[in-house]
Amino acid sequence: MKKRVLSVLLCAVMAVSLLAGCGSGNSDNGGESESDKAYVQDKGTLVVGITNFEPMDYKDESGEWVGFDADLARKFAESLGVEAEFVEIDWDNKIMELDGKTIDCVWNGMTLTPEVTSSMECTDAYLNNAQVVVVPKEVADQYQDEESLADLNFAAEAGSAGEEELEARELNVTPVTAQADALMEVAAGTSDAAVIDLLMAAAMIGDGTSYADLTYTVHLNNEEYGVGFRKGSDLTDELNDFFASCYEDGSIQSLAETYGVQAALIEE
Repeated sequence: MKKRVLSVLLCAVMAVSLLAGCGSGNSDNGGESESDKAYVQDKGTLVVGITNFEPMDYKDESGEWVGFDADLARKFAESLGVEAEFVEIDWDNKIMELDGKTIDCVWNGMTLTPEVTSSMECTDAYLNNAQVVVVPKEVADQYQDEESLADLNFAAEAGSAGEEELEARELNVTPVTAQADALMEVAAGTSDAAVIDLLMAAAMIGDGTSYADLTYTVHLNNEEYGVGFRKGSDLTDELNDFFASCYEDGSIQSLAETYGVQAALIEE
């Protein structure tokens, strides 16, 4: 009889312990009841997933990450009372990196595609953009509409909106690691053309740049940029409010002027 009573008590203790463990939202694995904001503030850093994407995120001469997005991310982290930490990721693995908590958000001129919005908790759009075709200047006159692109071999960043636009049109595309690599392919003559973000094209090709012999022609689409957090994250609303305040106080317009992206601002 004593053994039976002891067994019942032990089972009860184990059940209570299991329930307590399931209800805890403070574990490193991120329990369902834990808010993303609390998680980030507890560890003291907002880990931002980026790629080398001028003028959004790139390194200055001292090796520090700067750019329109990088500067905004630092200001947002400061508003949370934490430090921004930038981690360069493989863009094709951004969703896996986010879900695995190696980063806390994807903030890198990210187009709000159906894949992105279904896999992440995304902010409202904060900038406008487009995907454009980049070709050597000497042949630009030959490629001024979509019909003229059929026989070209393209380079585009793997997992990017540019790759998606090319695949939707069943055009020949070679995936590369970054948008900058796509430009290198065209400059080297190993690809006929590239598709990259309009903002990057405006900053990195043409007169006065390292790619003075390249230009952009056809706009394949119009799109919007947003920031992605883990599904259900309460940081999304926090950042939406932050964006609204930055538009209201003019700080986002000032950054746009600094980095040459005024044309991408969303008109209120």
